[in-house]
Amino acid sequence: MEYLSKTKSNEYKRFCKTLTLVDDPQLIEEYKKVHARGAVWPEITQGMIEVGILDMEIYLAGTRLFIIMDTHPDFDHDKAMAELAAKPRQSEWEAYVSKFQRTTADASADEKWQLVERIYKFNE
Repeated sequence: MEYLSKTKSNEYKRFCKTLTLVDDPQLIEEYKKVHARGAVWPEITQGMIEVGILDMEIYLAGTRLFIIMDTHPDFDHDKAMAELAAKPRQSEWEAYVSKFQRTTADASADEKWQLVERIYKFNE
């Protein structure tokens, strides 16, 4: 599949992460519905904006999720994830989506999503 992307500025940081879902086709379909346009709780999206996340995409391959997170150039990942975890309803959201994920209900988003290392970039 192809996806056309636009940047909000010329400079940004990009973080890529991965997470594994429970191997249950019905739960995976429900997880996709929970993340459909307009379905994510507004407090969750607002919290991401407030900590400096410019854009986020989640891709699915089987039970494997891959997230692309674009942020402000001065974004401090660890600080922002701690700040995000303290936002209203964030822990409730993490507990809610944990039923789909191979994780525990009390794990934070930062504990669930594992950063991946970029090993190749075409134009560098």
